[in-house]
Amino acid sequence: MAALIELRVLELLNARLCHELISPVGAINNGVELLDDEDPDFIRDAIKLIGQSARKAGQKLQFYRFAYGTAAASGSGASGASSGRELTLGLLEGGKVRCDWSAEAAALPVLWQRLACNMVVLAAEALPRGGEITVRPVGAAGVEVAASGDSINVAPELRMALDPAIAVAELTSRSVHAYFTARLAADLGSKLLLSEIAPQRAVLRAATG
Repeated sequence: MAALIELRVLELLNARLCHELISPVGAINNGVELLDDEDPDFIRDAIKLIGQSARKAGQKLQFYRFAYGTAAASGSGASGASSGRELTLGLLEGGKVRCDWSAEAAALPVLWQRLACNMVVLAAEALPRGGEITVRPVGAAGVEVAASGDSINVAPELRMALDPAIAVAELTSRSVHAYFTARLAADLGSKLLLSEIAPQRAVLRAATG
């Protein structure tokens, strides 16, 4: 991000990332404790739990390294036309939300893919009961992420965080992701807009021009 991020924003992003990792890391710890049992069935279950949880923790770390870090901007880390799509599918694997990331969107420049990854997180939060997310390009420079499912719920604090005029002091660990995503869009010369909010659909769009 071109501009320096305020310390409070960094603190909130860090808190959010830690929250994302608590569940799989905690499950790994539980699996390790089960290894002390002498029952072979418990040991098999423990090994399975550790493997699944380690995989999920790794998927989350790789995703947020790309979404929050400088890997996209520097060209290091995840690379290739489908990196954003692959990281997103890994993040959502095994959950209630599916993602249809089009081949055209997979060909977007890496910084637009980074923005799309962050938009997907917002879309997933609007689907508490699960559903589908679609990622499509908009023109030559832009991306649209749509959430479809039962009971679309976009929290008011998230909508407020999309406003570039919001004071950093008003952000919370829940709304900081929306603020950060809007800043990424601004750095690409676009504005992140939320529209078409209905009981079963919400659309996020960022495009230049």
